Amino acid sequence: MQLDARELLAFYDSAMGAMARRMILRRLRLLWPDGRNTRVLGYGFAVPYLRSFQIEAERTVAAMPAEMGAVGWPDASRLVTLTDEDALPFPDAMFDRVLVVHGLEGADAVRPLMRQLWRVLAPEGRMLIVAPNRTSLWAQIERSPFAHGRPFHRRELERLLRGAMFEPLRWDCALYGPPLKSRAIVRSGAGWERIGRRLWPRLGGVHLVEASKSIYAPVAVARRRSVTRVAAAVPSPAN
Repeated sequence: MQLDARELLAFYDSAMGAMARRMILRRLRLLWPDGRNTRVLGYGFAVPYLRSFQIEAERTVAAMPAEMGAVGWPDASRLVTLTDEDALPFPDAMFDRVLVVHGLEGADAVRPLMRQLWRVLAPEGRMLIVAPNRTSLWAQIERSPFAHGRPFHRRELERLLRGAMFEPLRWDCALYGPPLKSRAIVRSGAGWERIGRRLWPRLGGVHLVEASKSIYAPVAVARRRSVTRVAAAVPSPAN
């Protein structure tokens, strides 16, 4: 089930949503510290994170799936477009960076979407996916926006990326605190991150994976199997 844009906007306007944004954005900016002179596409509901790149990037565009609906972004401008998953309205190799947040888990057809993201990414570009971790509370408690749609194990994401001609480069996690509205938990978000990264490094609420674009598809090499042939004795026909 795909949450709509207004529900996601309401989440990020809440105290818990603001905390989640800070924790994810902190890891995201460690992976992408410099966005100067880049063309950045945010797919899904990436607008809470695109603001960080808007000042330094050459161009920043948000694309939202039609089923999600759209919200105006930024406040006075309209840099948002509604799109079909299998037909992004952009030329080939247009973007240097593609950020996918709340886009993969709710997709009706993941592989066609991945092929479109591959198409619009420049040859030397980078894609960064934020996707719910199947083993975390954030993927299981309904009040979390990451509990709607399909969560992923790391191996599932890796297979999906490689199958769509992407090469995973770097992995990270975020959101180690439970998705509760408690003020104490919201205020101690940074503390949860420090403890979680030290004790349970792969149990964060979301995966962050940076990937590059592969030009050549992997070629499967068939293994030759030795076959033992057994000759059966066939009785001679009677004379």
